[in-house]
Amino acid sequence: MPWKVVIAGGGFGGFYAARELERRLPEQSALVTLVSDTNYLLFTPLMAGAAAATLEPRHVVVPLRKELKRTNILRGTVTAAVPDERRVQVRTETGDEELEYDHLIVALGSVSRTLPIPGLAEHGVGLKTLGEAIGLRNRVIRSLEVAENVEDPEERAAYLTFVFVGGGYAGLEALAELQDFAADVIHHYPRCRMAGMRWILVEAQQRVMVEVPDALAAFATRELRGRGVEVLTDTTVEEVTEATARLSTGEVVPTRMLVWTAGVRPAPVVQRLGLPVNDGGRIRVDAEMRVEGHDHEWAVGDAAAVPDPAKDGGQPCPPTAQHATRQGQRVGRNVAAVMGAQAGEPQPFRYKTRGVFVDMGRQRAVAQTMGIKWSGFPAFLLARAYYISEIPGLGRKLRLLTDWTVGMLFGRDSSELGQIGRARSLSQEMEAAETPEGEKKGEGESGGAEAVDGARESDEAGGNGAQVAGSRSAG
Repeated sequence: MPWKVVIAGGGFGGFYAARELERRLPEQSALVTLVSDTNYLLFTPLMAGAAAATLEPRHVVVPLRKELKRTNILRGTVTAAVPDERRVQVRTETGDEELEYDHLIVALGSVSRTLPIPGLAEHGVGLKTLGEAIGLRNRVIRSLEVAENVEDPEERAAYLTFVFVGGGYAGLEALAELQDFAADVIHHYPRCRMAGMRWILVEAQQRVMVEVPDALAAFATRELRGRGVEVLTDTTVEEVTEATARLSTGEVVPTRMLVWTAGVRPAPVVQRLGLPVNDGGRIRVDAEMRVEGHDHEWAVGDAAAVPDPAKDGGQPCPPTAQHATRQGQRVGRNVAAVMGAQAGEPQPFRYKTRGVFVDMGRQRAVAQTMGIKWSGFPAFLLARAYYISEIPGLGRKLRLLTDWTVGMLFGRDSSELGQIGRARSLSQEMEAAETPEGEKKGEGESGGAEAVDGARESDEAGGNGAQVAGSRSAG
C-alpha cells in the first residue's frame, strides 16, 4: 500500500511541500493529495501589479496541475480534521468527502485581520485574493467614471479620495501602484483631473514598514509624499460609513473607498482541526514543523507558529512568502525522511531572511539584500529580477517580461472589467435585455454610489489556502 499524504492548502507552503515530495519520493510509493479552493498558486508579491494593470492577472498565478505532475489536486475546502483517526474532512463542489492520511501537512494560510471598528466590515475592502486585487482596480476606475459626471464638488471629492489603512508591505505597495495607475489614466477624465485626487495612507505605528530599516522607510515615505500622498502615522480609523472615514485625529474624510491591509490572522478553519494553537491562533509546532504532541501532523506558513531561527525565545516566523516557501521545502524533505524515502532524520527549519523588496510604482522601489540597502531605480530593477527568478515556470517568467515591456512602451489600459468571468443564465440575460437601462441593478451598469460600492462584490477569483499577504521578501 502506498503512503497517503494530504496537503491542506495550495499556497506557497503547500505548493512547495508537494513539489519537494515529488522530487524525493519514488514514483508510485505515495499518493500525495493537495486540497486547494483554487487550481492555482497566487504569486502574491505581484498582486499589486495585477491590481494596477501593470500585469495581466493570469500571469501572476501558477497552475497547480501544470507544475505538479504527480500530485492529486482536489479542488475543495478543508472543513475539519480528526487527528486521532487521521482523517480530514473536505467540502467540494460535488459534496463532502473524507480523506485518510498517513501524514497531514497543514498550509491553510491566513485571512485579513479586522478590528471591531464601526462600519469597517460593511464598507471596508481587503486585499487578500486576486479577485480583491482586480476589484480594487475596477473600483478606482468606477470612482473616476462616477466623479466625472457628478455636479456637486463635495460629492465628487468623496469619489476621488482613496484611504488605505495599514503601512506594511501590502498597504504601501497597493497604494503606490494604484495611485500610479490612477495618475496614468486620469487625463481621460477632464473634470477629475481639474479637481484632483486625494490618496491617504493611515498607519497606527510611528512609521511605515517597521520590518525594514529606518532609512528605507524614510525613503518610501518621502517618495509617497512627493507624489502628493498623505502619510498619516500614529493615526487610526475610528469609524467607517458608506461615504466617510473618521480618523483618530478627529478629521472626517469624505471617501467612497477604504482599503484595509492592517495585518492577517490564521484561517478560521485552523481552530477546527483538533490541533494545539497558540494565543495568536497559529498551530504550535517544533523546529522541524511537526505539530506538538502529534507524530503524523505538520504545519507551515501563516497557519503555523514555526520558531524563527533569526530570533530568540521561540518567536514565530513572520507571515511572508519567503518563509512559507522554505518551510514547505523543508517539511517536504522531513516527511520524506520519516517515510524512509531518503536517508537521514528530519531537520529543523534554519532559514533566515536575506532581504526585502517593496515595489512603489513609477520604476521606484526600496530593497535590502544581504544587509545592503537599495532605493529608487536600482531597487526597482533588483525587485523585478528577483520576481522573475522566483516565479515557477519558464512560461510565467516570459509573460512577466512581456507585460512589463509592453507597459513601459504603451502605458496601461483603463477599461473596467468587472463583468468578465460572471456568466449569466439565459433567463438572466433576457431579463437584463428587457429591463430599462436606468433600472438595471447588480450588473455594474447603474450609476452613482451603487456602481462604485458594488465593486467589492464577487470579483473573487478565490483564495489559495496558504497565501501570504504583503510578502515582498527576497530569498
